[in-house]
Amino acid sequence: MNEEPLGQHDDPVVEVEAPSRRRRPRRCIATRTAQDRRGLVRFVIGPDDRLIPDVDGRLPGRGLWLSADAERLKSAIARSLFQKAARRRVVVDPDLPARLEALLASRCRQWLGLARRGGEVIMGFEQVAAAVRAGDVEILVVASDAGRDGRAKLVGGGAESYRLVGMLDRWEIGRAVGRESLVYAALRRGRLAQRFWNDAVRLAGLRGDEASVRPASKEMIETA
Repeated sequence: MNEEPLGQHDDPVVEVEAPSRRRRPRRCIATRTAQDRRGLVRFVIGPDDRLIPDVDGRLPGRGLWLSADAERLKSAIARSLFQKAARRRVVVDPDLPARLEALLASRCRQWLGLARRGGEVIMGFEQVAAAVRAGDVEILVVASDAGRDGRAKLVGGGAESYRLVGMLDRWEIGRAVGRESLVYAALRRGRLAQRFWNDAVRLAGLRGDEASVRPASKEMIETA
């Protein structure tokens, strides 16, 4: 997978995995606790001793797992936890946190794009609001720069069985679905929605913005 920050080129294509079997938890090298791997980022060491983020969890080699959390990543680098866990020389590039964030942001955009092509994305305020009222929404995507009133109306407009992702700006969302910009979108229930959610949660952790990725509730009307 291309690991360079994005901007000039199209996003690389992510693979949609077959329905995954139950996977055992992995141990975070910072907390030393076993956790669900969906909340962790896997790293491997390349042939040149460089640390490589493996957000797909597919690269060969021994995996080093770390919680998707900005402060834990900084701490792990500062305390040389990757070297200690691997018991060998590990080169950590200074831009690793930014590169990892770019990779996860790219994946979020790609899941949205795949869902749009599969007819699983609803776009626009009125269309999304109608889907929310009908209970046809798994994930509500609201741009981080959306107006306060519109966000509150959508969040309070239907059942509480959906989840909110509010950390992507209107340009990121628009790019994902083939528009210049988009403020409101929603994903119907399905495997792509779950893939999007998993990567959005990890991205929020690395951005230190966990509050923007959470289950929807009536209380959010007051804080939107």
